[in-house]
Amino acid sequence: MKKFLAFLSVASLATFGWAGTAKEDSAERLTKASEVLTQMTDAPDKGIPEEVLASAKCIAIVPHLVKGGFVFGGKHGRGVATCRTANGWSAPAFISVGGGSWGLQIGVEGVDLVMLIMNDKGMQQLLSSKFQVSGEGSAAAGPVGRHASAGTDWKLDTQMLTYSRSKGAFAGLTLEGAVIQQDSDSTTAVYGRDVKFQNVLLGKVPTPAEARPFVEAVSHAAHVSAAKEARDDDKK
Repeated sequence: MKKFLAFLSVASLATFGWAGTAKEDSAERLTKASEVLTQMTDAPDKGIPEEVLASAKCIAIVPHLVKGGFVFGGKHGRGVATCRTANGWSAPAFISVGGGSWGLQIGVEGVDLVMLIMNDKGMQQLLSSKFQVSGEGSAAAGPVGRHASAGTDWKLDTQMLTYSRSKGAFAGLTLEGAVIQQDSDSTTAVYGRDVKFQNVLLGKVPTPAEARPFVEAVSHAAHVSAAKEARDDDKK
């Protein structure tokens, strides 16, 4: 009996320790995601165009996505996503990005990734809690610069625009073949239970205290972009 109670005690401590670590890791991810978005929108003439960000329905950020390998390429990372609602931006939904690509690739490279969901079709894909990026119109490298080029077709049928930053350089990133899905471990660690991915992104779940700075950072970036776009339209 004593051995059994001791086992339960050790198991409980291990569980609490894992939950604490997972929650700390998730909180750190939220902080890094905020920093990535702020830096990629504030970059003069190199970051995400104001009108693109102002038009996005959802934003997903993966700090330090690892891509590369030997012979077989691959991608893996964990991030957070939020969507516009009638009451502002939703609480963050935790996601993981994984997938492979064929080709001769040597070395491993870490990049910061921002994905902008641009239309209702793309939003429905994200709300499904698991989808594979594939096919024409599913995802495209987004235009880079203070303003999107008039010659680009980002306003048409592209569901997702992608941006990456590696060693200070900004560029689009091809994600074809990648699988984006809910990160259940992080969701449970932050929300205390495995809440439905869709409910979080639709604004049906309150934003936890540790996630408020992230939501505020997204709201600020989108608001500033929308205000600048409106001023530029008035000047035309």
